[in-house]
Amino acid sequence: MADSNDSRPTPLGLYDRPERGGVTGIEITAAALSLVWLVLSGVFFLTLGGEGTDGLRFILTAMVIFLPVALIWVAATATRASRVMREESARLQSSIDAIRNAYIAQAQGGRGDPAPGTIAKKLDEIAAAQRKTETALALFTSARAASATVAVAPAPQPAGPEPEDQPALSLGTPAEALHPPLANADFIRALNFPETAEDEGGFAALRRALKDRQAAQLIQAAQDVLTLLSQDGIYMDDLRPDMARPEIWRTFAKGTRGRAIAGLGGVRDRSSLALTAGRMKQDPIFRDAAHHFLRLFDRGFARFEPEASDSDVTDFASTRSARAFMLLGRVAGTFD
Repeated sequence: MADSNDSRPTPLGLYDRPERGGVTGIEITAAALSLVWLVLSGVFFLTLGGEGTDGLRFILTAMVIFLPVALIWVAATATRASRVMREESARLQSSIDAIRNAYIAQAQGGRGDPAPGTIAKKLDEIAAAQRKTETALALFTSARAASATVAVAPAPQPAGPEPEDQPALSLGTPAEALHPPLANADFIRALNFPETAEDEGGFAALRRALKDRQAAQLIQAAQDVLTLLSQDGIYMDDLRPDMARPEIWRTFAKGTRGRAIAGLGGVRDRSSLALTAGRMKQDPIFRDAAHHFLRLFDRGFARFEPEASDSDVTDFASTRSARAFMLLGRVAGTFD
């Protein structure tokens, strides 16, 4: 084991300023050129001499000897400064990359879950509790109906055909069948997710939307991609996409793809597009979640569009889920 006196402090890595010697190759080259020039010019003036008055000759001699030397050292100083700036720029870029990678690793490792992850966890718990409650209510309703039929029935009779007025609901009836169709306003507000933890209206709309199986699938997929995007610092509230006309959205709902619906890809933020494209190529979990969300969004909007007004379509396009669709659709080539 090495002696403790010989141990060196742990370097700061990318943040440690590199040590630079006092003399570099640039200074050595400049000194050599200066020496060569002084020797040549000295030999010239000592052997060949010159004409003119003593004062004028002295001035010209000094300029010819020392002015090129000064220019050599100016060029050397500029070259060294340029090299130092390039090194500092490379260190700064490495430091930025290290900070970003550390932040992403921390977010993925769970040492500091971002706020969207916490909200997503709460939404999962609310959805699970709501589904359990609705299923229990369905079983309780069916059991009470069956008990009431037994209570009013006469004494047991021989086996025969069952009466036709038996309750229609059975123990296998899904909870979704007990609820009316989801309103467009609730569907839109649920896809935008609650604004804050105190947004009671947003949570109420979300609970109603989670009772619809197909809407719940789309909401869950949107929640997954929003959480994954937030790990790279991409938040839908920061995006300002160009909004397309309702006619283009209706064209998309009818199955049109490619350049005809290019107006839907209104996200122009280059940083978000680059980060998302890189994540799409390198992270298979993110890629699968993105394609799953795009498929469900396609089907969900196709069901929503026939009963939606132009105002509903515009509000739908302004949701956080729709902005995620615009971003992921551009990266996946949906609008190419």
